[in-house]
Amino acid sequence: MRMMTTLPITCRILDHGPLSGEENMAIDAEMLERAVAGEASLRTYQWSQPTISLGHFQVSTTVEIPERFKALATVKRLSGGGAILHDQELTYSLALPKFHRLTATPSRIYNEVHQCIIHILNEHGIEAHMRGDSEFDDKSFLCFLREDERDIVIGNHKIVGSAQRRRQGAVLQHGSLLLRQSLHTPEFPGILELTQKDVIAEEFVLKFHTSICEQFGLRAELSLS
Repeated sequence: MRMMTTLPITCRILDHGPLSGEENMAIDAEMLERAVAGEASLRTYQWSQPTISLGHFQVSTTVEIPERFKALATVKRLSGGGAILHDQELTYSLALPKFHRLTATPSRIYNEVHQCIIHILNEHGIEAHMRGDSEFDDKSFLCFLREDERDIVIGNHKIVGSAQRRRQGAVLQHGSLLLRQSLHTPEFPGILELTQKDVIAEEFVLKFHTSICEQFGLRAELSLS
């Protein structure tokens, strides 16, 4: 029988500048390993150069990278799903140990994190919401061309997609918030193009960390390691 805790769980808050794809994914992998060992972690980060992250199952198959992306850096992601261009965005990662109340139903973690993001955006006058009823689509190369009911959208444009990796009861969830349109994917307008509102990354990060810790019963502890 799994034991759930109602006491605040100490959560490492990781803070650093933009890193390469390999460095970012190595930190996410370490977060998951530490979650298996019983430690929660949270980070919100950016990338030092435009990078394509390939979903776990894309890497294990013979997926063809479109010609327009072949000159960009690529990296393997822990989670499944479609490829993501990390450029004009914020990425978050949340790792929860197996004794957290929500790891027994990992699908709820999507909802809780996305509701936190929606609330912050709504406070900035940005009318974002979860997509709702939608047939899951997992065929397109790019994640942002795929549809899921838990996507965060403005109108019908996806601005947040998330994915998970689970190991020994622990859960790592990470996702991308599209701040602005990238020159490499002009088909995806960001928040700026859709609303004429420029989300300040530093302000969003502070509110996001506070909101996630409150929602998930975590006690923030800034970590340099």
